[in-house]
Amino acid sequence: MRRPATPVALAWAATLAGMISIVSALTPEFADRTDLIDGILPPGVPEAARTVALALGLAMIFLSRGLARRKRRAWALAVALVIVSAIAHLAKGLDVEEASIHLLLLVALLRSRRHFVAPGDPATLVPLLQVAVALAVAVPVLLVGLYDTDVYSRRIEVALALLVGALGFRALWLWLRPQGVPPAVGEERARAAELVQAHGRDSLAYFALRRDKSYFFSPSGRSFLAYRVVGGTALVAGDPIGDTAERRELVREFVRVAHAKGWRVAVAGAANEALEDYASLGFKSMYLGDEAVIRPATFSLEGRAIRKVRQSVSRLEKTGYRVEVLSTADADEALRAQVRAVSEEWRGNWPERGFTMAMDALFLYPDTVLAVAVAPDGRVGGFLQLVPSPASEGYSLASMRRRGDTPNGLMEFLITETVAWARQHAVTEVSLNFAVFADFMRSGEDATRATRSLRWLLLKGDRLFQLERLHSFNRKFFPDWRRRYFCFERWADLPLAGLAYLHAESLLTPPGPWVRSHDLAAQ
Repeated sequence: MRRPATPVALAWAATLAGMISIVSALTPEFADRTDLIDGILPPGVPEAARTVALALGLAMIFLSRGLARRKRRAWALAVALVIVSAIAHLAKGLDVEEASIHLLLLVALLRSRRHFVAPGDPATLVPLLQVAVALAVAVPVLLVGLYDTDVYSRRIEVALALLVGALGFRALWLWLRPQGVPPAVGEERARAAELVQAHGRDSLAYFALRRDKSYFFSPSGRSFLAYRVVGGTALVAGDPIGDTAERRELVREFVRVAHAKGWRVAVAGAANEALEDYASLGFKSMYLGDEAVIRPATFSLEGRAIRKVRQSVSRLEKTGYRVEVLSTADADEALRAQVRAVSEEWRGNWPERGFTMAMDALFLYPDTVLAVAVAPDGRVGGFLQLVPSPASEGYSLASMRRRGDTPNGLMEFLITETVAWARQHAVTEVSLNFAVFADFMRSGEDATRATRSLRWLLLKGDRLFQLERLHSFNRKFFPDWRRRYFCFERWADLPLAGLAYLHAESLLTPPGPWVRSHDLAAQ
């Protein structure tokens, strides 16, 4: 069995020491030791030391994750905390056993200091200083109340304790926050765009050009991956783009650099053909969902199975709607204003969603395409935004929006007409929306109990995430289903990496006036 790495072992040791501190602070002291301490220290000091030991025990548990990620700041703070904790245990009841455990941990930390190399985020220094000033004021005030119980009322003491706890948590979070990385600009973006144009075969490739992504290039410059750091997770969007022979070594080097910065690594939207390379590097993979892909050359409205789509198309044609497909660069200002208005109406107070399969602007990328549904009175009723897969002559749907007062079936009409345009222009495929956990949505009564339970949960959350509605909409067009995966380094990383993915896709942001008002509608 492989021994755990030194930082991971120390993280577990710190967690154990923190739990011991919490238990010790919440249980009675030995009477003979308490009498000895009371005879040496001023009144109130042992009780204050007990509170400090409890707080530092919680802090050590919180700190352990930073130690496991090899963060230099976590190591420095851990050294300070174990020293203070050892003193607090001696002061609260002459707890020699607990103090000895902390001193042993201190020795282990000092001997292993070379392993902790991940830098902190320099941008946190100013806000951290502000929190430190607030703590410097609040902590002495709280200690005065603990030392002399007649100074404040019980409610004030509780309020001060909550304030100090909140400030302490804020300070820990700022101190341990991993170093971020700014999105790519200038020459890096130009290099990435060239590689997408030359090697962008995958339907997710073009989405690497979103402005919220950073890039990591191979030494040869023939391939790169796009990523974003969210909560200490370097979230790679899709598979690397470029020379596939470099993919394994590119990811290996990225993982090495990510670990040096204290990041965990995950890949969102990985394709089947890349899983072998990820597995060889130790990554685990989990089914994420299915991408619906229409083949224009074989798509047809004939047959009973697709009659609902055919009826929608017929109804919209009879009411006088038509579809115009044009390059984004060819849209005049009047059309742009109408498209923006549709986008803003459709979104309402919901955040702009998307990371792996959505763009961040409507008119910033001149090689994208708009399919616009025009009503009989000339007003834009809805639109599709499509991005190219340059090396495969395909297109991917980036956004799909409509006004609330348009006839039912407008989106079916838009997609059908867009596929007809694609057939005329020899487009090989049109990739529709990505349906998360589509396999579970398709499951029937013969599925396992676990599958049925998961489907039930997904259906319950459909009001917020619209997973089932999206899958049902895609299924109307009888597409090919392209499986996508979520890859991560270890199972222990999955909860935080999964939250990072949900955050990047803006699936954790509720509707409200605080959501971003820019992005697609503003570009």
